[in-house]
Amino acid sequence: MTADLTTPHVQPLLRGTELGGLRLPNRVVMAPTTRGRATNDGLVPTELHAAYYAQRAGAGLIITEGTWVSERAIGFVNVPGLYREEQVAGWRRVTDVVHALGGRIAVQLWHTGAASHPDHLGGELPAGPSAVNPRQRSYTARGFRDTVTPREMTPADIAATIADFGAASARARRAGFDGVEIGALGSFLIAQFLSPRLNRRTDSYGGDRAGRHRLLLEIVEAVAAPWEGRGVGVRLSPYWAAGELFRADDAARADHDALVSELNHHPVAYLHLRGPDPVAPGAGPDLAAIGRYRERFHGPLIANNGFDQESGNAVIEAGLADAVSYATHFIANPDLVTRFALGRELATGDPATYYTGEAGGYVDYPVSGWAG
Repeated sequence: MTADLTTPHVQPLLRGTELGGLRLPNRVVMAPTTRGRATNDGLVPTELHAAYYAQRAGAGLIITEGTWVSERAIGFVNVPGLYREEQVAGWRRVTDVVHALGGRIAVQLWHTGAASHPDHLGGELPAGPSAVNPRQRSYTARGFRDTVTPREMTPADIAATIADFGAASARARRAGFDGVEIGALGSFLIAQFLSPRLNRRTDSYGGDRAGRHRLLLEIVEAVAAPWEGRGVGVRLSPYWAAGELFRADDAARADHDALVSELNHHPVAYLHLRGPDPVAPGAGPDLAAIGRYRERFHGPLIANNGFDQESGNAVIEAGLADAVSYATHFIANPDLVTRFALGRELATGDPATYYTGEAGGYVDYPVSGWAG
């Protein structure tokens, strides 16, 4: 007889697990999702953030929106930081209420590097691995703007950035987080260093695969230090494609193959893997693409991108992932775990309110009612 995966006691997504030293009651992870609600000069999390994350405390683990490690990291409007004491206090309000509701919460640390814009940096050029325009778009107070040619980071810039990540990690622990995640995905700073098209350095942070990997590995060590080597996740996107400089080709995947294998020798609590975009609407995620990195990473793996309840259960049941993260589903369904458990229909979010800075479209999505 085939198991009924909608039954809470059987459904893989609703089984408990261990992740980064945390005991999770379920495997439904809230993925980092930028929402642009820190509409204050200090980029401090507010009571609105506390309410938003509190509503979603039923997740096995919440991973916050990407959070700036320094002022030089900023590359998107109204995103909170973790480089000032006021921000620590703001995040403490968030973690306290999530914990009071029985939840677990980690913070994702973010630096946009060359994908930022002078509008975010007082008119100064952003910095990246080399003076190469990543040809992306940065969301500023004046809307989306094309990126510019950055200045090449000096060795002192790189050392300061690694220190910024380490200091933000220490602040995260003081703010009450249960762990931290390093955002090394997409078109942002760490991914720029990983790319031979943007990283044209000839020093020890470029030149070959080992050099391009060095920044991330040193950041891992700095971020893990305040946690005694535990509680640190890494989010990667080997299948990311954006414009001509970020290609999901064989060379990029081979580079990530080697990098993921190398992470086994560093204090990484889990790998958060963004898989490829579904090839067509309704096609579902590519489980083999997740399996490629399951074979290489020896610790827990969180799968992401394009999963629904059925495919989330399938990837766990197949042993290809230990948990699954959801972004847009958690925006519109604060009670996503309950909906999965009871087989309820999912609501759809309104993209027009994703970055508006207001309570509407942020904390006003209803939970599902009684269906009897």
